[in-house]
Amino acid sequence: QKSVDPQKTAILLRKAWTLYSVTPLYRFRRARLKDYARLLSAFIAAEKQKGLAVEVGVELDIKVALSSLAELRGSEQDQAAVLVQLSSRSQASSRNSEDKLVWSGWFCSVYGDDLSENVPEGFTCLPLFLTHGAESYTSIVGSWFQKTFDCCFRRLAISPLNLSWMVAMWAGCELDRAASAVELIFSVPCLSQPLDISYAIHPEDAKALWDTVQKTPGEITQEEVDVFMECLYSHFHRHFKIHLSAAKLVKVSTAVASAHCDGTVKILHSQYLPGVLMLLTELAISQIQ
Repeated sequence: QKSVDPQKTAILLRKAWTLYSVTPLYRFRRARLKDYARLLSAFIAAEKQKGLAVEVGVELDIKVALSSLAELRGSEQDQAAVLVQLSSRSQASSRNSEDKLVWSGWFCSVYGDDLSENVPEGFTCLPLFLTHGAESYTSIVGSWFQKTFDCCFRRLAISPLNLSWMVAMWAGCELDRAASAVELIFSVPCLSQPLDISYAIHPEDAKALWDTVQKTPGEITQEEVDVFMECLYSHFHRHFKIHLSAAKLVKVSTAVASAHCDGTVKILHSQYLPGVLMLLTELAISQIQ
């Protein structure tokens, strides 16, 4: 795990982020972030006024800030993450009052070498985009980026197979403080009324199980993940006579992070931020390719 500065990444933790994959950005220039902020601000204002043109640079009720998060990258080939923040100042409040953050989004690539090695010059690879805030802002910001940099956004769902990898990886992590339970949520199909099954495991038990399954520390195989899940399923069946393998895994929660199949993630521990983002970058790239 690469270490990151907890102060700089605190804004990214403990929020529910919606995931998107993004194709490479064409002619994106990091030196022009302030220009992009002004142009995006004008675009948002124009959209809010049903397409009436707004002069660039005029003070608006939505302020846009774009900044670099240099810590958030895996290899030298990765581009530094780009954070987009929308803040609002109410008309009634005084000029000195603090702006209220209404929407955040960030582009990142953590060990995204598979993609960056194969793109022509002039393209910037930041395949993972995470958003927190109103979907209307996500739509407007996404629309501006797509028009400006000739890229394409797609919602990124997480399959049950990838959720099982996540719970296995995160359950095996060492934590420096008391950990919360490892929880798996299953959806039972083919019922007239929706039914979810919640399965909680003590974090120490989950880690002990993973330690017996994992053959080479630092490496994980599909076989090990399958054995880990099979052990959890058989334990549950022994007690409740229910075959969880017949249900669909829809959410996993651990002390490191939680993830839902609809493509929302909450990262809880700064120490493991790069590891979680590496896995999500991989999923984003697989959807683009």
